[in-house]
Amino acid sequence: MSIMTYLEMGGYAAYVWPAYGISLLGIGGMVFWTLHGFRQVSRKLALLEEEMKEDES
Repeated sequence: MSIMTYLEMGGYAAYVWPAYGISLLGIGGMVFWTLHGFRQVSRKLALLEEEMKEDES
């Protein structure tokens, strides 16, 4: 089995590779969105904790 045979996916490469690409884009987008949300919430938490320390003083 050669690499070209593998890449041709038995004649279904036109369907398989775009499906892999779309899946990768979707998963990558979800990772980005999750990390972005985590950073926003972390910043908000840090501000709230800072306010709590100021209120206790």
